[in-house]
Amino acid sequence: MKLYDLEISGNCYKIRLFLSILGIEYTKIPVDVKAGENTSSEFLAMNPNGLVPVLIDGPKTIYDSAAILSYLAKTYADDQWFPDEPVQFSKVIRWLAFEQSEGRYGLARARIKLLNNPSPLASLGTLEESQTLGKQALETLNKQLTETDWLAEGASATICDIACYPYTAMSNEGGLSLEPYPAIKRWIKDIENLSGYVPLPG
Repeated sequence: MKLYDLEISGNCYKIRLFLSILGIEYTKIPVDVKAGENTSSEFLAMNPNGLVPVLIDGPKTIYDSAAILSYLAKTYADDQWFPDEPVQFSKVIRWLAFEQSEGRYGLARARIKLLNNPSPLASLGTLEESQTLGKQALETLNKQLTETDWLAEGASATICDIACYPYTAMSNEGGLSLEPYPAIKRWIKDIENLSGYVPLPG
């Protein structure tokens, strides 16, 4: 198994974290985005969008962090991580979608702008718009986590917790404090206590 990776990327970190939790060995292949390696014909043949992460598992190529998490959960994990029960399944999907909307354009984009990361997101919107959306995302997350231990409301973590974790935990790098959100801070500690946890980038 190979992971085309960018160390500073929260989306790549999600995959490294889940692979570690699952105890899966893999080869990490760094992609120099600043040098444009992600726009090479070789890379675009794997992911036409030119974005990391990309996972190669034998003959299979999977790209997009949510798609990779879903693939790993269904291929290598037990039902805990991506439940088949329809209501639980729908809740996981809902939070994966949340992470790719409010999480992506709020928390992730604010961080990218302040760190000057090489990402197409950096050219979209303003820092203020990103932080406003990021604050709304934190309020939504904190409300849910005040009521339940995990985002999908089950007894244990799922891939939506893995998906939402990095940019939430690194929100200070986007100029957003977690101090007003005690439930999020508790949840972050719970994730850090998962067996196989690996530290955030930076």
